[in-house]
Amino acid sequence: MTAFLRALSEWPAPAPGELLGVLTDIDDTLTTDGLVPPPVVQALADLHAAGLHVVPITGRPVGWSEPFAQAWPVDAIVAENGAVALRRNAGGGLDRLYQQDEATRTRNFARMQQVLAEMEATVPGAVRATDSAGRETDIAIDHSEFTHLPQAQIDQCVALMRAAGMNATVSSIHINGWFGAHNKLEGARWIVRTLFGKDLDADLERWAYIGDSTNDQLMFAHMPHSFGVANIARFVPQLAHLPRYVTPSERGDGFIELVQAILSTR
Repeated sequence: MTAFLRALSEWPAPAPGELLGVLTDIDDTLTTDGLVPPPVVQALADLHAAGLHVVPITGRPVGWSEPFAQAWPVDAIVAENGAVALRRNAGGGLDRLYQQDEATRTRNFARMQQVLAEMEATVPGAVRATDSAGRETDIAIDHSEFTHLPQAQIDQCVALMRAAGMNATVSSIHINGWFGAHNKLEGARWIVRTLFGKDLDADLERWAYIGDSTNDQLMFAHMPHSFGVANIARFVPQLAHLPRYVTPSERGDGFIELVQAILSTR
């Protein structure tokens, strides 16, 4: 991996005040063994206290994301690979923001359920993710969270999704599929414009992104300050676009290392 990725210590950090915010994956980037440890939540709070925007962007469903959007010190959570965002409102509740209108979501949902049923019926070992009840704009097959799906079956699920006209991507735990032009990068552009009134592409040098798997590679390709936690080594052979830098440690510990590097410049 060292032949492809530079160490975090080689990162030429922006000058104090130049960085506007941090966009981050959740699973196996913030989490360790499926949990977000208290030191990771503290690291999110430290970024927020330093005046930086913090937005997790995840393939997890909007329903699963709700308690975290409510509890974490973040500006919002973008769920379902860019389709929907959760933002705290002045009343203490959560607003749901969507990239697709309700009629489109309803039509797509029905089509996606047909594809999901087909995969479960035809791909050996394929089962829907346990968080599927909270999904509104995509579907997910579990490959590594509570079951193990071999690579050949992962590839078969991806092929079935794409044959149905869906986008498909593979995270560290799930195979996600959806109809629409959104993805993590489009979700990042959308939320930065919607919440902060800024053009992400005009300010690329002022944002950082950290992730761990193949569904992060659009962000890796686009963001000059892109980082992988060390467990990205598992996915390097399947990545067309690598992050610019890698943390020494895996998962939540790697995220904390990036936060420490960012805050050391402020």
